[in-house]
Amino acid sequence: MSAQRESRRALGRASELRGRAADAAGNFRNVEAVRLFNRALRVLADGPDDVEWITLRARVLLGLAMSEAETGSAAAGLRHLDDARQLTDRLPPGPPQRVLRALVGAQRALVLGRIGRLSEALALFDEILPVLENEADDNALSLTRNLMNRANINVELQRPAAALADLRRCLELATEHGLTRLEGKVRHLLGEQGQLLGDVPGALRHYEQAARIYEDAAPGWLARLRVDQARALLVAGLAEDAARHLDEVLPELYSSRNVQDIAEAEVARAAAAILDNDHGRARELAELARRRFLRRGNERWAAVAALTRLRADATEVLGGTRRPPARLVTGLTGHADRLAELGLRDEAAVARLLAVRLLLRRGDVTAAEELLARVPRPRRTTPIDHVMLLRLCRAELAVATGRPRAALAQARSGFAELSRVRDRMGGLDLVCGTAVHGQELGRLAVGLVLGTTRGHAGARRLFAWQERTRAQVYRYEPLPAIDDPVLARLITEMRQVQRLAQQNRLDGRPVAALEQRYARLQREAGRLGWYTSPWGRPRPVSSPEEVAAELGERVLVSLIGQDGELSAVVVRDGRFRLVRLGGLDEVVEITKQLHADLNALAPDHLPSPLVAAVTASAEKRARLLDERVVRPLADAIGDRELVIVPTGPLYALPWPALPSLRGRPLSIAPSATAWVTAMRRELIDPVVLVGGPDVPGAIGEVRQLRAVYPSATLVDGSAATSSAVLEALDGSGLAHLVAHGAHEPANALFSRLELVDGPLFAHETARLRRPPDRVVLAACELAMSHIRPGEEALGFAGALLASGSRTIVGAIARVGDRAAAEAMTDLHQRLASGISPALALAHATAADPLRRPFLCLGAG
Repeated sequence: MSAQRESRRALGRASELRGRAADAAGNFRNVEAVRLFNRALRVLADGPDDVEWITLRARVLLGLAMSEAETGSAAAGLRHLDDARQLTDRLPPGPPQRVLRALVGAQRALVLGRIGRLSEALALFDEILPVLENEADDNALSLTRNLMNRANINVELQRPAAALADLRRCLELATEHGLTRLEGKVRHLLGEQGQLLGDVPGALRHYEQAARIYEDAAPGWLARLRVDQARALLVAGLAEDAARHLDEVLPELYSSRNVQDIAEAEVARAAAAILDNDHGRARELAELARRRFLRRGNERWAAVAALTRLRADATEVLGGTRRPPARLVTGLTGHADRLAELGLRDEAAVARLLAVRLLLRRGDVTAAEELLARVPRPRRTTPIDHVMLLRLCRAELAVATGRPRAALAQARSGFAELSRVRDRMGGLDLVCGTAVHGQELGRLAVGLVLGTTRGHAGARRLFAWQERTRAQVYRYEPLPAIDDPVLARLITEMRQVQRLAQQNRLDGRPVAALEQRYARLQREAGRLGWYTSPWGRPRPVSSPEEVAAELGERVLVSLIGQDGELSAVVVRDGRFRLVRLGGLDEVVEITKQLHADLNALAPDHLPSPLVAAVTASAEKRARLLDERVVRPLADAIGDRELVIVPTGPLYALPWPALPSLRGRPLSIAPSATAWVTAMRRELIDPVVLVGGPDVPGAIGEVRQLRAVYPSATLVDGSAATSSAVLEALDGSGLAHLVAHGAHEPANALFSRLELVDGPLFAHETARLRRPPDRVVLAACELAMSHIRPGEEALGFAGALLASGSRTIVGAIARVGDRAAAEAMTDLHQRLASGISPALALAHATAADPLRRPFLCLGAG
């Protein structure tokens, strides 16, 4: 009896250890799981050869196999499964033996799947799952888990329909049997499936649902989830956001020692580094990942990591001027064959496409043509960046073989495909981000047309291509926002934290912890904003004739920065004219210097000698810009009102400070299409005056503007909370906002106005149901924009324009309180008299344009 009791105690102890190990493994703590499984095996080393003992030992080996395969060698994991399979031979025939053998097979399939032997894994799952389905009542957990594992294999094999069928059944089982942790994993995989189909907002929504479950039920899985979210962001072109995600999560993955996930995260981080032109970092990370994959026997992923390294090399060479080395072409073509052998069709295509581009750069057109012919047509699941790369290769080959029309046809088709992807995006920054995939194709098309432009027809054609390739985010009609209580809670908490941090700074108390908390909340809110609802309904790009008709007596100047040269298409009286302006780099550098001078001049009480010195410097730079940018246009623009569509680095150019343009009405628009759209909006009447806290001097006295607008709604003092201001802005015709503000270059949608209860974010104004028609921002720098690839300018003012505001008046540099107050009083008196914002601002800034750096954005 004593031996029997000892045996029961050992079984109980081993069972308890196995349970803890399984919990650790299920929560991504595989190092701990291996230790606990091995302890359970030692407890079970000697014992009776009965069903219960054998079954438990086999189940311990099942768990140990997976945890060892994750943290060390897949071969060691498979050996444990061989041992488990042998143990089942000692069980009597019947359902328990069948189910246990099925579980051993399923675990083998899982290990094989994790090291890239996907076809073998799928065949095993197909054989085993019917056994578990027959015993579903007693094996709900095992059935759900293995259906999910097969779905994962189907995702990796790019079989979306099969994956979705498995996942739906999984979700049904998980919900029915209260398997919360598995429900989280199923939603996580639904995100993968969405990403496979190019549904980035849908994927991000599922990831966030999974994250909420993981936070309580499986926090160890959050790191893995962040890796997959980062990959979705890369698909959407948000390299900076993806890099931040991965930099945060990598230390946690390193401590977990889950080799597969560490290496996958390194490959994704390398991809983000390539988009950021940090090719050295990309090579280093890709090589680290390749070695990790090889050590665990995952040849498919090792090949993907090797491709990432080659991609970094190729991208760097293609971005420079040197002749590509032949060995790089050979490396890519050889690796493409290897990728094809492993069944990585899309990856093999990318390797060949990069080699095509290098061959063309080397002048070997015939070889490039032959290689391009070996690239298959894209499938439904081919990522958009691969599709655009194929279009780019076809276009470059067409150029190399003297077929410019064919090249432009490829560009036109590529942009149509990119637009279909963009139209599905959920948040403003996702809509912006996709532009990165069309950047090179757009540059090729505009450069091709620019090189052959002659006369009116050529300039008209060039203008049409500019509109097709630039600032697409502003041509959407925003859809009504769907209220999201979680997003609302995060924004409220951000406001409170920011306010508390500001108070601590004033009191000399530490703020580091609050700043970290604020950054975390900002990231969470940003993630929610990506998918809470579709951003908008696309409008067609305006034709050159529509733009010309809308201009009337105005003149439009659309700038082009191409291959280091600055040019402009001028539209006047229905005629189009190309004017070549000269070197771009010098103009950009002088603009930066002038911007620095304006910031230095801003304070109200500078010593006179300093004012004189900085003014002289600023005037000299303004004259230089005038000579290089405006004087060559003099004949074309005459003395008419201007609409200027800048190019990336010239968005911050203080045009009214240039001598030829002082006192001239002008508007700055992100594209001609955006300007036409803004012009066609109906004007409405209500006026709102908002005064934020701690704004010194006359500029803060918004009540004085009541003399100009007697019936205006006033929101100031303690009443100027974010909710009160948003409510007042909604449906207003003219809003004057005086508050401290900050432009957030790293995340423009979180640029903010400081109100009594904390910041009001651009993110919030972008989803007003009826955005204010005209907005005057009397705070510093809030007309600044962060220029994203594809000339997508985004900031506080940009968010208002994209959400439907017609005109924004704001400063592009620091501005003193006295200068701002004088300019604003003058501006509003003229606006109230009925003249246009562009003309009113021109008069209001002409008196002192260097210290009144305001611009009229949108429709003036």
